[in-house]
Amino acid sequence: MTEPSNHYGATAARRHARPGRETRPASLTVDIHAHVLVPEAGAFVAPHLDPATIPLSRFATPETRALNAKQNADRREVFLRHGPRLAALDAMGIDLQVCAPPPPQCYYTVPLEIAVPATRMVNDGIAAFCAARPDRFIGLGSVPMQDAGEAVRELGRCMGPLGFKGVQVLTTVGDKELSDPAFEPFWAAAERFGALVMIHPNGFSDGARLTRFYLNNVLGNPLDTTVALHHLILDGVLERYPGLKILAVHGGGFMPAYSGRIDHAWGARSDSRGALPQPPTHYLRKVYFDTIVFTPHQLEYLVKVYGVDRIVMGTDFPFDMADSDPIGHVCAVESFDEATRAALAGGTAKALLGL
Repeated sequence: MTEPSNHYGATAARRHARPGRETRPASLTVDIHAHVLVPEAGAFVAPHLDPATIPLSRFATPETRALNAKQNADRREVFLRHGPRLAALDAMGIDLQVCAPPPPQCYYTVPLEIAVPATRMVNDGIAAFCAARPDRFIGLGSVPMQDAGEAVRELGRCMGPLGFKGVQVLTTVGDKELSDPAFEPFWAAAERFGALVMIHPNGFSDGARLTRFYLNNVLGNPLDTTVALHHLILDGVLERYPGLKILAVHGGGFMPAYSGRIDHAWGARSDSRGALPQPPTHYLRKVYFDTIVFTPHQLEYLVKVYGVDRIVMGTDFPFDMADSDPIGHVCAVESFDEATRAALAGGTAKALLGL
């Protein structure tokens, strides 16, 4: 096995010109997709958590596990401390960062009597982190999705006393899709509260073919988001709750790039249509996507097809799969005018979050 190595700087997926901090718009810039670790919750859960229940951990080689452990050590300071994180934000030209738990701190696979207090610990930790610099940080919480009643209660606490703008949920809950009837109360409450729901993967749930080359993140993460979006649309969640604010990270996975196939199936086959009254892309256009697609042509496509009012800038900070120059990414698309760049860099997020 080669010596594990991580790179946290400029992406290899595109050419780089001037950094975003030099080309940024004068208006507010917002990173809507970043993560804050809460070690106390991790220590509390550890005796009850089986890593084999986490797809990203289960379907991984020894090299990947070693590299992930190295990343945890490399990035601990920016995960936990304001100083190093603020220095990174300043270097990127980001004014405001929306902070959610790391996906492994959405504790869906531990007993409910552990998950409920652990989730409260996560949310309290994120709230304290953001409260120390409310001019730079906004929180997104977590909810114990294995029980809809508890999820709704914690959502209310997030949107009330903790002052969050929404919550992060994983793409699956055990063996259940997010569209399962068991979660209907959660979606109803999310619409009622006006909460942003960020859907984040944690590896592909059936990733046996994706173990090598870190494919269960590289391919599996966007694939799991793609599957989750299909179920939310085809099972009618977005039809029943048209006011939902859903953010599908990593550019929405693969679905936005190949949406014609699901519309074709909806028109061609009754088993692909169900009771859905409109073509699936009618609902897809209500979803928000972040800019974490790395290449200018893919970002240009998302804006052209879905509109600048549905695309928000993200980083996935502080992981090695993050975009370390998101404003540079936005500014690399030659066809974008200044108004489009300003909207992507923060204007659309400002409206979405009600800032």
